[in-house]
Amino acid sequence: MSASSKKKLRKEQEAAKMTEKQLAAQKEAKKVNLYTAAFVAVMAVILVVAIVVGVSQTITNTGIREKNTVAMTIGEEKLSNAQLNYFFMDAVNNFYSNYGSYASMFGLDVTLPLNEQFVDEESGLTWADDFLASAKDSAVSVYAMAAEAEAAGYTLPENTLTELENQLSSLDLYATMYGYADGEAYLKAIYGKGATKEGYLEYTKLNALANSYYNHYADSLTYDDAAIREAEAENFNAYSSFTFNSYYLSTSRFQEGGTTGEDGVTTYSDEEKAAAAEACKAAFEELLAQQITSVETLDAAIAAMPVNAETSASSTAYTDTKYANVNSSYAQWLTSEERKEGDVAIFPNETTSTDEDGNETTTLNGYYIIYYISSNDNAFALKDARHILVSFQGGTTDETTGQTTYSDEEKAAAKETAEQLLADWKAGEATEESFAALANEKSDDGDGTTGGLYENIYPGQMVTNFNDWCYDEARKAGDTGIVETEYGYHVMYFVGDGSLTYRDYQITEELRTEAVNTWYDEVINGAALTDGEIKYLSMDLVLSPAA
Repeated sequence: MSASSKKKLRKEQEAAKMTEKQLAAQKEAKKVNLYTAAFVAVMAVILVVAIVVGVSQTITNTGIREKNTVAMTIGEEKLSNAQLNYFFMDAVNNFYSNYGSYASMFGLDVTLPLNEQFVDEESGLTWADDFLASAKDSAVSVYAMAAEAEAAGYTLPENTLTELENQLSSLDLYATMYGYADGEAYLKAIYGKGATKEGYLEYTKLNALANSYYNHYADSLTYDDAAIREAEAENFNAYSSFTFNSYYLSTSRFQEGGTTGEDGVTTYSDEEKAAAAEACKAAFEELLAQQITSVETLDAAIAAMPVNAETSASSTAYTDTKYANVNSSYAQWLTSEERKEGDVAIFPNETTSTDEDGNETTTLNGYYIIYYISSNDNAFALKDARHILVSFQGGTTDETTGQTTYSDEEKAAAKETAEQLLADWKAGEATEESFAALANEKSDDGDGTTGGLYENIYPGQMVTNFNDWCYDEARKAGDTGIVETEYGYHVMYFVGDGSLTYRDYQITEELRTEAVNTWYDEVINGAALTDGEIKYLSMDLVLSPAA
């Protein structure tokens, strides 16, 4: 199996461990993160590891063996046990941070060594093996992408290097807070005896380089109007949104008879199931035969169904629902060019299963009734805006949840600063250029070089209040204002319409994603991987030693 295929397989396995909420959040993510959590915030990661993973404060040797034993080779790069252990421990930490409170649900006992517990007992795969596989996938991604960056002559921006070095420079302070002699002892306790400040800094730099180059390459891909229109022609509806109401009834609502066993489980014969399916279909056909001229009449008819006599059933509204989120049972009907407001129809919800002999069985699960309202081709312009963020200062952080809340006085202070900044700007030249200069000087967002500019802001990209201000129908170029969000107060300047429509943005992003994925797979598949000796990895780690 190729490195790319292994990585995809592991992503599927990880997805199985996620909650629905986490999967939804992941689905909305716009960029692939090649680096581990280390680059996001060096201090945050090592603090979390130190807190949630049981680590010893006593280091018994200098880690010479860990630093001089080759654990794996990626291309021409030989990774020592010490280097691979950074990836391994961050794989452990990422899992524990997300699922540690209910690790037992996955079969992981945090009080036992990882290499003594099985993810899959039949295959002999231990939890240590599983985390090691994740670590190797990450290492291959990072080293292969970093090599690609170096071959292209790409280097990390100076401000990123400075940020990493500054974060690591405060390590000694954090170490003493947790009872360690110095920062290096702290790192050894977390990442093993071969860990050093220099090694960890190189690790974070390498991760940062891989991630930065990945994003640089993605951002470098551009598409002209001809390419966009060609992609659009292949599936016009894919970039549109649809507004409709839907109601679903399961055949189980019409189930009668059945045989209840000693275990209390009721089963139904094929004849009883068929009768329930027919009754469900008849109920919907009767519903469809009524005079459905609006959502209100649809809901009245649904409420009047005998099966809903003791419920408050009604249809569900779907507003500007993207094509990708439309149920396949009725997607073709909903997106037809012939569709017009007020159209209504019913659709079966069926599943097909195949037995050991290859025989297929289709099961009717229920019916949908759909009331069509409108479609939106999303050909509206995206928005450009500048802002100056005045962050809330102070705050109280909950030790359990880590959430920070701010008092009314702290929020009022930020608002007063924002109002003063806007007043100062209005008292001056009051131009877009002067606003950009003020943003570079005063904003708590950005690196002080962009003038607070966000271009082609698409719906949902920004937090609600920021987004709503930009997309206000009355908004016009040159408008200013102050918006409160969870991050603080934003002094806003509306530049105007962006260079893309939302429709073309979606097409461009899809083209870019496909191209980047192909390129990424080629880079990873081209990385030769050879396993070495891993006896100095923390395979016997205990996440939370019993008291």
